[in-house]
Amino acid sequence: MAERTSTGFLTMMLEPTPAVAMTLPAEVREKLAELELELSEGDITQKGYEKKRGKLLAPYIPQIQGVDPSLQIDNRIQASSQAVLPGSKHNKSRAANTRDERFRSDLHTEAVQAALAKYKERKMPMPSKRRSVLVQSSVEACTPPDTSSASEDEGSLRRQGRLATSTPYQGHGHPAVEHWFNRVIQGSSTSSSASSTSSHPGGRSVTTTNTTSHAALNANAAATALADFMAHTQLGVPVNSRVSSKIQQLLNTLKRPKRPPLREFFVDDFEELLDVQQPDPNQPKPEGQHMSALEGEPLGVVNNWPPSLPAALQRWGTTQPKSPCLTGLDNAGKPVYTLTYGKLWTRSQKLAYTLLNKLSTRNEPLLVPGDRVALVFPNNDPVMFMVAFYGCLLAELVPVPIEVPLTRKDAGSQQIGFLLGSCGVTLALTTDACQKGLPKAQTGEVATFKGWPRLLWFVTDGKHVVKPPKDWHPPIREASNDIAYIEYKTSKEGSTMGITVSHSAMLAHSHALTQACGYTEAETITNVLDFKKEAGLWHGVLTSVMNRMHVISIPYSLMKVNPLSWIQKVHTYKARVAVVKSRDMHWSLLAQKDQRDISLSSLRMLIVADGANPWSISSCDAFLNVFQARGLRPEVICPCASSSEAMTVAIRRPPEMGVPPPGKAVLSMGGLSHSVIRVDTEEKLSVLTVQDVGQVMPGALVCVVRVEGTPYLCQTDEVGEICVSSGSTGIAYYGLPGMTKNIFETIPVTSSGIPISDRPFTRTSLLGFVGPDSLVFVVGKMDGLMVVSGRRHNADDVVATALAVEPMKFVYRGRIAVFSVSVLHDERIIVVAEQRPDASEEDSFQWMSRVLQAIDSIHQVGVYCLALVPANTLPKAPLGGIHISETKQRFLEGALHPCNVLMCPHTCVTNLPKPRQKQPEVGPASMIVGNLVAGKRIAQACGRDVAQLEDNDQARKFLYIQDVLQWRAQATPDHPLFLVLNAKGTVASTASCLQLHKRAERVAAALIGRLNTGDHVALVYPPGIDLIATFYGCLYAGCVPVTVRPPHPQNLATTLPTVKMIVEVSKSVCILTTQTIMKLLKSKEAAAAVDVKSWPMVLDTDDLPRKKSPQMYKPPTPEMLAYLDFSVSTTGILAGVKMSHTATSALCRSIKLQCELYPSRQIAICLDPYCGLGFALWCLCSVYSGHQSILVPPLELESNASLWLAAVSQYKVRVTFCSYSVMEMCTKGLGSQTEALRLRNVNLSCVRTCMVVAEERPRIALTQTFSKIFKDLGLSPRAVSTTFGCRVNVAICLQPNRLGKLAEQGTAGPDPTTVYVDMRALRHDRVRLVERGSPHSLPLMESGKILPGVKVIIANTETKGPLGDSHLGEIWVSSPHNATGYYTVYGEEALHADHFNTKLSFGDTQTVWARTGYLGFLRRTDLTDASGERHDALYVVGSLDETLELRGMRYHPIDIETSVIRSHKSIAECAVFTWTNLLVVVVELEGSEQEALDLVALVTNVVLEEHYLIVGVVVVVDPGVIPINSRGEKQRMHLRDGFLADQLDPIYVAYNM
Repeated sequence: MAERTSTGFLTMMLEPTPAVAMTLPAEVREKLAELELELSEGDITQKGYEKKRGKLLAPYIPQIQGVDPSLQIDNRIQASSQAVLPGSKHNKSRAANTRDERFRSDLHTEAVQAALAKYKERKMPMPSKRRSVLVQSSVEACTPPDTSSASEDEGSLRRQGRLATSTPYQGHGHPAVEHWFNRVIQGSSTSSSASSTSSHPGGRSVTTTNTTSHAALNANAAATALADFMAHTQLGVPVNSRVSSKIQQLLNTLKRPKRPPLREFFVDDFEELLDVQQPDPNQPKPEGQHMSALEGEPLGVVNNWPPSLPAALQRWGTTQPKSPCLTGLDNAGKPVYTLTYGKLWTRSQKLAYTLLNKLSTRNEPLLVPGDRVALVFPNNDPVMFMVAFYGCLLAELVPVPIEVPLTRKDAGSQQIGFLLGSCGVTLALTTDACQKGLPKAQTGEVATFKGWPRLLWFVTDGKHVVKPPKDWHPPIREASNDIAYIEYKTSKEGSTMGITVSHSAMLAHSHALTQACGYTEAETITNVLDFKKEAGLWHGVLTSVMNRMHVISIPYSLMKVNPLSWIQKVHTYKARVAVVKSRDMHWSLLAQKDQRDISLSSLRMLIVADGANPWSISSCDAFLNVFQARGLRPEVICPCASSSEAMTVAIRRPPEMGVPPPGKAVLSMGGLSHSVIRVDTEEKLSVLTVQDVGQVMPGALVCVVRVEGTPYLCQTDEVGEICVSSGSTGIAYYGLPGMTKNIFETIPVTSSGIPISDRPFTRTSLLGFVGPDSLVFVVGKMDGLMVVSGRRHNADDVVATALAVEPMKFVYRGRIAVFSVSVLHDERIIVVAEQRPDASEEDSFQWMSRVLQAIDSIHQVGVYCLALVPANTLPKAPLGGIHISETKQRFLEGALHPCNVLMCPHTCVTNLPKPRQKQPEVGPASMIVGNLVAGKRIAQACGRDVAQLEDNDQARKFLYIQDVLQWRAQATPDHPLFLVLNAKGTVASTASCLQLHKRAERVAAALIGRLNTGDHVALVYPPGIDLIATFYGCLYAGCVPVTVRPPHPQNLATTLPTVKMIVEVSKSVCILTTQTIMKLLKSKEAAAAVDVKSWPMVLDTDDLPRKKSPQMYKPPTPEMLAYLDFSVSTTGILAGVKMSHTATSALCRSIKLQCELYPSRQIAICLDPYCGLGFALWCLCSVYSGHQSILVPPLELESNASLWLAAVSQYKVRVTFCSYSVMEMCTKGLGSQTEALRLRNVNLSCVRTCMVVAEERPRIALTQTFSKIFKDLGLSPRAVSTTFGCRVNVAICLQPNRLGKLAEQGTAGPDPTTVYVDMRALRHDRVRLVERGSPHSLPLMESGKILPGVKVIIANTETKGPLGDSHLGEIWVSSPHNATGYYTVYGEEALHADHFNTKLSFGDTQTVWARTGYLGFLRRTDLTDASGERHDALYVVGSLDETLELRGMRYHPIDIETSVIRSHKSIAECAVFTWTNLLVVVVELEGSEQEALDLVALVTNVVLEEHYLIVGVVVVVDPGVIPINSRGEKQRMHLRDGFLADQLDPIYVAYNM
């Protein structure tokens, strides 16, 4: 790549276009340049900039009528269509083309452009963002979300149309439609996206308003849905939507694999091996000799050299009192005060005396020599600082200079406080003005900053210090090894360390600098640097006093106003030396246009303090090009290299010392990334041009050692860390002996391990090498070192590349941070930049994708995450620039609040474990012996034997549940069976045995004659007695009831289609319901969602005549169908199962025995009554067992969260049932109100058992939280337990009461046990038990005790053979209350027959089992059952349908979701699913929308770290968008459909590259 001299850029700057020169006067141009500078540094907002600029240019603009001048100028977008005045045009073009000299590696923009040209074709999917999140962007800049990817895949649209038309909709749910039955997207119906495009058959794209597009369920839409479904499944054609076309784009970009082809190899049993990066055999290796240490020239002996720094001050203060020492300037550049050596001497003495003698606590002096004192001085007051510094030295106190804390939350301020605390600082010195500006507490004292020790603030201005008595003299000693001062430095991780510098090192360093720079007495020096630390302190405060020099100190605030100030001062004062940074040279270039009358000929040395930065060379070259004409001689530019620990390491000597000419090296970046120096010739794109930083300091010994491990000397062509041994380095990190040993006491060794010297060396944290002529070259710093997959990259070089991609249009120069974070055992590069407010979404995204490509091309490394944040939001370092460690901290905590994010984990993460290849199973015959499989007991277990359990169960005489009701109506007519509560907690309705019987008779009378026996009847009722009565009415009449949840009046569009679906699929010939719901079903609103004309006969049962049915229907055999149970699975499949009369009675008897239910008991039920165990507990169990059920409809909890618990307390209920959603409502809604509930006398100590009815793995965290919260109300921690059922058998496990008398009688089983399993083994379908708290451990709780009459076995999902104890497989169940089969439309039972009657492939091949579709394992515990047998615990891991097959492994969504929810406090809920092999993570954001983009990186990181998966898409949505069914389970498939149909109205969608 071309050298970094920027000739093109300079000629452009030097020759302003004639038009401009004529139009704008010089002072206006100067002011404009200042404005540009302020904007580029982020010191002024875009708005302020435009306003000021408008004002400046207003007089020179030909007014366009009625247009505001500031707008007129800034219409840069319409530049082509409007005449933009030449002045503004020039200004813009200058801004756009100014290559950022400050951050330029030698990367010419041309090189970056060339690199980018290679990538032109790649189209990346742009993230979609909700309007409200477009932070600070103007309306024009905002792209409407739909246009972001106009290239919809037309083919898929047409194909869909054809499919849909060729598959006529068969009226009653074709099996393939099952998937979609419950496509109820419970998205917010008040969606804020203006329109969404839904495609109808025939390929026309119709824009509908969002509410109707939610689910238009006419025949057409159904057909489309079917087509969708087929597109999803068989053809692999993505559904046509904006989302899917973006995913298609994403997949296209991912098709270009970055990683080497996978080697086949067998994964070790449990340790998933991360792919270790194999070193590339062709990578360059160092070939040079081993270097030897390099010695600087000896320190010369100087006659009459003062024995210490205070001695020098005393000498000049007494012999040359009028000699100027330091001149301070104000913000206008005028000298405010010149401190003479006499004044410095007397004022320092006064301060020293006051500090030692006039400050006391309880008659004890506050300070004694050796104490540390904080110096808190603003950067524009060098005079006060110098007096305070020397005052401390004279008092033998140790100054600790720090930054002025401006707010209580300054970046890094807490760390500074930590340093002050560890140094034992109790006193802070400051100026009067500064003290007044510090944040105050209410008392008026200076506030205590976060993390700071309590400090006394002492103002050092004249009136507070006392003149010492005549006989008091400060002790002036020879320089010793005692600590002279402590300089703070911030490490890469953000921690702050104090570097201690001894008196002798301070003296030796001043001596070495004097010799190296050829300083002579009374020279004038201009210092632009921070005088509190590093080079600013060494040259401008310490060495200057040794040599009685005059320092002109230029404050940072003046540089911001007038970047030329330092040059003007060099000219005015005829300064011989100037100490600057590359930034100062760069700034002065931008402003130097109109300064004709300045000369730099007086300079003999221009010390570039950050000459070690890779981009300083271009600043030096550019500066020289411009100022050579003003008397600047090329040889006076002296770059130097230094670090806080080693102080000055090397400096280019001034020309009069007869040193070799300066050197330049053009190095291959590829070589550098392997720490090898290769001078690059052919590959012009990725090279780094560096300049030397001169020779080693006098009296120093320097060597270069390997960065990691033992400090071996490097070879001559190898890059390593520079180490220095000399008397002028820091001596330790204060109070950190371990780190001190590593850094300040390194012993470099030769390749054979022999130390090269008996003196210890200090590591400088500079990376470099020694070139020809013993010149030192630095290529980077340890702080900026990022080691990615074994290759080294320098943060500054990456910054330079990013800025070479047209920086000025989109991001602020100098406001860009590059750092690395560790994710999945490797460093990952993060780039964060501040975005200009006027950059549009589209532009920024383009810029981001180009930066990625440029970095990839030039550095051959992938960027993991690129984030743009709004202007002025990155934490600032004290003197401009970005506080990198604080930025990194915010990134990791999710507190950066970016407005744009692009993650590229697919390209960067190349060390994932190998995808798993399934191993062929061992043949069955070789494995089974007796009841052992492969040496383990076969995993089977059963509940108690129903036949042997003698109890006085009267109901056993009856074969049919309806007969039990009739018997109870005669035997105990007034016995209360049901009691329903309303939201207020009062009784809404009740029913005794007789009342229920009578109401059922009325219903039967109405049905007989209208319907035939065996007809199916849909019962659409709210939870209540009506539902139960009509259920028995149907049985009396010989009809088959189907309970259906009524539609939600506020959300008909999504809930009514489900009702319609169940009615159709169940072939119901009649709907029984209430008057209100009947009206709703036929309303105008309903017609918008479904075809209301196709409802079957609808009867309302509100006012049925009181007549008896002619005769009760008696089924011929109990094997006949009793009722249908329909429910939507979490995967979105609607499945109805058939329950025979035999199964119904067996279910009731089993539950009665397990829970010890009898007529005198009361139980409280807070469940939905429409399917599964909830239905059985509401409608069947009370009638069978005769106990009273207190029914609490869960919907009522939305208006009164304490309803259920208050009822349990009021009725002193011992046994209660609820669902996870109810439990969650209680923990969230009542968590903070337990005290209020206690005052209302809610007491839960009566509860023996609280069972959560579920069809999923027990949610341990939720049950534990619930127990903890309500422990205060007397709930026993042992009371809460879980149940397990599924479609094939609604009640497999129930954990009955385990407290009180029953436990003594021994009928209760042991408490449910919890085990910890290795999540990684689980992915391989294995169970590996681990200790609690071990990494990757997952707690699993037993799902409850197996019911009487139920047998369970664990079978291999593929071979269908039995598995051994503690092996993961499918749970199979055999029991009299198994359902008899699915009820499907076209009698396609063959499809599912094996779900209900399947047999083992070997072993016991006779028993007929039902497959639950859930993975789990059985484990024999050491506990004993009531029968004295050892207890077998059943652990449910998750549904097979829900699992995600990724990279050859099986993942359970809940595990990924748990990790994600933990990753940030604002994630309220999460759901994951896959789409075309991409993992999609949807998170609900409970917080401000500006946090939305913070989540993208955190979610990606945590899933990578804990699950070794790369997230493809992150979708951030509002709370409540993830649909949840009545059991509280996430409906992930609905969510997926909603996402693909663009119905989620997401806040942000990020497509990870």
